[in-house]
Amino acid sequence: MRYPIADAHCDYLFGAMEYGWNIQKGKREQTMTLPNFLAGNLKLQFFAAWTDTTLSLPPLEQVLMMIDRYYEMLETTPSIVRLTREFDPTGDTMASVLTVEGAECVEASPSILRDLYRLGVRAMTFTWNSNNELSGAAQGKRQKGFTKEGKAILQEMNRLGMAFDVSHLSDAGIDDALRWSDAPIFASHSNCRALCNVPRCLKDEHIREIARRGGVVGINYYGPQLTESGKAVIDDIVRHIRHAVEIGGVNAVCLGSDFDGMTRYPEDLPNPSKLQDLCAALGKAGFSENEVERIAYRNLHDYIVSFL
Repeated sequence: MRYPIADAHCDYLFGAMEYGWNIQKGKREQTMTLPNFLAGNLKLQFFAAWTDTTLSLPPLEQVLMMIDRYYEMLETTPSIVRLTREFDPTGDTMASVLTVEGAECVEASPSILRDLYRLGVRAMTFTWNSNNELSGAAQGKRQKGFTKEGKAILQEMNRLGMAFDVSHLSDAGIDDALRWSDAPIFASHSNCRALCNVPRCLKDEHIREIARRGGVVGINYYGPQLTESGKAVIDDIVRHIRHAVEIGGVNAVCLGSDFDGMTRYPEDLPNPSKLQDLCAALGKAGFSENEVERIAYRNLHDYIVSFL
């Protein structure tokens, strides 16, 4: 069986902005390309606008440039479309969702948030690796939660219908998101701390609560968040998927690659062209065809269309 795939996170847009990447041709270090999508049967891709706070260009300007690259990609690549409720994964197109990773660009302003929503942003996480004016980060100094500005931005996201992503948040920040969000939240690319004890991985209690409230947890493919050694293969991804399913249930687990945002790739999953190998490994691990289809595509699709 050839499964449709949905992926909750990639960093192609930063490469398109900073290095001139092209989705159709690709450069040597680029993994997110149209030929790879077709080979792996990728049918739903979240494209994140991630900002590099070390650049001289202000975060908001970076995000606007990446949004421009996103729409340029859609205009020049008819086989990539914006996700709608009517999207059919058996057709010839791949659906896409525009997201933001690191909300420095919002400047704690509900007005800017609303403008980003008008531009098509449908999900956002507050932080990358450092604390900011909205929340503490998983790898930030001290375990800080939301600021009062962060709570206000989350509430406005709820009102607008923008999905809230907890990946990269501190534990205290995830607690606050669970406490204050009226809508189900999700983790676009986070693994299981019980299997790999690093701050970027989720505690079981957070996986369980995200699932209980109707959210999903995307398992990423980054070696240092899969194994203690930092080296990984597909079976390590399967191990994290199995654990997340045991904690949150099969309807709450999805995929969140982090392609084009990693420095280390699994030896047997270097790009999206090999995604069907991941599906085959899930089948060999005992998941039924229906369960593989849910993990590979349906769970993330069903979660995000509820915000459309």
